[in-house]
Amino acid sequence: MNYETVVLEKNGRQATLTLNRPQSMNAMNGMMMKEIAEALESLQEDTDLQLLVIKGKGKAFSAGGDIKAMLDPNSPLDIETVMVDVSRLAKALYTLPMITIASVHGAAAGLGLSLVLGCDVVIAEENSKLAMNFIGIGLVPDGAGHFFLKERVGIPKAKQLIWSGKVLNGHEALSLGLIDEVTAEGRAYEQAEVTANKLLASPLKAMIASKQILHTQHVHELERILALESTSQAAMRKSKDHLEGIQAFVEKRKPHFQGE
Repeated sequence: MNYETVVLEKNGRQATLTLNRPQSMNAMNGMMMKEIAEALESLQEDTDLQLLVIKGKGKAFSAGGDIKAMLDPNSPLDIETVMVDVSRLAKALYTLPMITIASVHGAAAGLGLSLVLGCDVVIAEENSKLAMNFIGIGLVPDGAGHFFLKERVGIPKAKQLIWSGKVLNGHEALSLGLIDEVTAEGRAYEQAEVTANKLLASPLKAMIASKQILHTQHVHELERILALESTSQAAMRKSKDHLEGIQAFVEKRKPHFQGE
């Protein structure tokens, strides 16, 4: 299948999914969210594949949700439809019967970071900028950001990262256990390929079986969190703080939040 915002390639037992809106730092508009979900769901039944690498084209992995699209009066964002697709992509990623590797360079923010953290192995360049920064525009993490953060660093640290929206470089993210490996600038995809080749020379069938055993018991929790994220995000989209946050972002000024 041909996509407009992503590229899905298959080579032997490995697939590569490339986020392909480089002119927008791979910021995710409604179409990209839908196409990522469709691409990941299409891989569910491909029994020839055992490994997936996810990367971004251009200067970043993904800057997160497309804020300009949120403000476009000619094409208003349908939050309910968007959240369905965001939930689809998160569940498809978590239940994918293959080992997944995220290759991170530049920004991996918001929904982009949720996608990264949903992968089994995360490799990031030392100067990457990783941030669960929904709070900056008065929103809550989605794409199972709450779930994946909790899985990686536990609830107390997840709350601090969500509430602060702090931007972390590769070394800082590694020290928190948020990612698995740091590489030099410009080397993330190269290292992801090295890791992929090592895995392809391993007993991947057994590794995938262990992944499924560990993940299956948490699928219902993931579904509950996705439902809660969808409900909360729809409510936050109507809040005064969100409107102020996106307006301040566009105007390149500090937002003035009032807790409303």
